[in-house]
Amino acid sequence: MEAGDSTNPSGFHYAWVVLAVGTLVVFGSLGLARFGYTMLLPAMQSGLGLDNTQAGGLATANLVGYLALSVAGGDLAARYGPRAVITVGLALAAAGMLLTGLADSFAAAAAWRALTGIGSGASNVPVMGLLAAWFVRRRRGLAAGVAVTGSSLALIVLGPLVPQVLAARGGDGWRISWFLFAGATAGLAALALAVLRNRPSAVGLRPLGSTGDDEPGSSSAGGLKWGSVYRSGLVWHVGLIYVAFGFSYIIYMTFFTKYLIAEGGYTQASAGRLFMLMGWLSLLCGLIWGWVSDVIGRKGALIIVYLIHAVAFGLFALWPAPAGFTISAILFGLSAWSIPAVMAATCGDLLGARLAPAGLGFITLFFGVGQAAGPSAAGALADAAGSLSPALLLAAGVALLGAVGALLLRSPALARGGAQASRG
Repeated sequence: MEAGDSTNPSGFHYAWVVLAVGTLVVFGSLGLARFGYTMLLPAMQSGLGLDNTQAGGLATANLVGYLALSVAGGDLAARYGPRAVITVGLALAAAGMLLTGLADSFAAAAAWRALTGIGSGASNVPVMGLLAAWFVRRRRGLAAGVAVTGSSLALIVLGPLVPQVLAARGGDGWRISWFLFAGATAGLAALALAVLRNRPSAVGLRPLGSTGDDEPGSSSAGGLKWGSVYRSGLVWHVGLIYVAFGFSYIIYMTFFTKYLIAEGGYTQASAGRLFMLMGWLSLLCGLIWGWVSDVIGRKGALIIVYLIHAVAFGLFALWPAPAGFTISAILFGLSAWSIPAVMAATCGDLLGARLAPAGLGFITLFFGVGQAAGPSAAGALADAAGSLSPALLLAAGVALLGAVGALLLRSPALARGGAQASRG
């Protein structure tokens, strides 16, 4: 039994319950609300008569909504508690998905995708920050890595499910799919309200792995220095690096299925199988890379992952054949959600447990700017070029810039492993 856990006679720490539910929150807030659109895009384009620019615009509307709540969600969670903010966020996301399924025009779909994004931002950012309160520093990368597998679970479910619904329900299949996503997310909102707790002390515990003297002073509300989050040059640098991930990965994920079907000769079902494969491969990526960042440091992990992404996106564009598509999906799957996991742990390292949600919310603003810009830029470029390949090459170039930005980080705390940092 870990030190600091003696108040729990069973030896089972409630942090694991929080982590399990947090993973399901990510499943709903990102997996269904955001990546469900990837599988439904071709059918929605056909049903609503959208070109690539408009298709990218719907993704951008969702991500602008996410951006609007990324800072406020983390700040509200830090001040008033994550559980309430997460619950309301999931409820809003569910409402947005339900209304998306009822949309009959581009304008209506854009409005409801924006509402869905607002709900996603209000739930995903606080749940990642919540882990900093439940796990000590040397375990935050691992915990965040587990939580981001919620997105992987969604890819695994969506890959086979959506093609079946589309085949069974024809032109209304994409609407039925959104209704199913909405119902599942509403259920997760109820689960979060019932199970999540804002901090270990609420159930008479210390953070998992605590020795009783971890991060002295971090739990004192009276000593919080909110301005230190927004005035830190290092936090701004981390945020700028996060822009590259937001811009590049969302282009790849938004147009993944569309590119395979329109330019790769895939069917909806075969594209779904590759989507599911990517999900299975990504299931442990956050866990693995979170652990890697605990061992080699956040900086080194970020550099490696950005380079992998640059290769994956470039292959998808330059090798338009089943072998190229598969290798690209494998590379991305093995590293897909690692950057959010490392970023969540980074905020905990730099700012401490109580300020971590606000810090994560702040850098997610940068991430959100990249996400919001990516799909519209890619869609317009695809319409102008007559192919999605140039947009995918743009994503590869931006990912490479992310690696350069990580290389330029100047922080001893991020250049060494968590175990070393805790001894330093």
